[in-house]
Amino acid sequence: MPKIKPPVSTPRIDMTPMVDLFSLLLIFFVLTASFRPQEAAMIDSPASISEKQAPDFNLMTIFIDKEGKVFFNVDNGADSTTKFRQQILQKMAERYEMTFTPEEYDLFGRLSGFGLPLKDMKKWIHAENSEKREEFQVGMPFDSADNQLGYWILYSRIVNPRAEVAIKGDGDASYMVVKEIMDMLQDNKVNKFNLITNFVTEEVGLADLPPEK
Repeated sequence: MPKIKPPVSTPRIDMTPMVDLFSLLLIFFVLTASFRPQEAAMIDSPASISEKQAPDFNLMTIFIDKEGKVFFNVDNGADSTTKFRQQILQKMAERYEMTFTPEEYDLFGRLSGFGLPLKDMKKWIHAENSEKREEFQVGMPFDSADNQLGYWILYSRIVNPRAEVAIKGDGDASYMVVKEIMDMLQDNKVNKFNLITNFVTEEVGLADLPPEK
């Protein structure tokens, strides 16, 4: 009598739990991701072959456009609960005898870089959109008569001593303006800072190689 072979079942992997896990991870990253804000000014940085990258957090950035206008930005650090930006604005408000509401501090903490006199900060914060805010971006005062940039740097250093400093200047920016900003950093005991440039890969051809000895 012939033997009856039991049906052979093909191994099957249930992918339903994997799909659920992927969906949960996607939702988590979307909710926790922080997008890089738009810069305060259009800066065409000079090219270099340096591969060093500026940190994503704990960074104070000074922008210099080709017209010599200066803009400033500082982040809240890796932990947004520290609210570094709000603390810095509070110190600026005390220095210039201004008052901001808790809502204005909160809005300022979520905005990007800026370059305007502090007297226009409230209007900049409450502007309807980025185009309206652009109208107030006339450059940060940094002359001897009203050196607001110097105070932003000073209070940023006090609130977050771990913050690194970076200068992002336009390739056509005035050297004298850049030097003045560097001198201002040194006055605030910042002797080490990064210069942000566009990375360009350098290709070496046979004609560029040194002759054999």
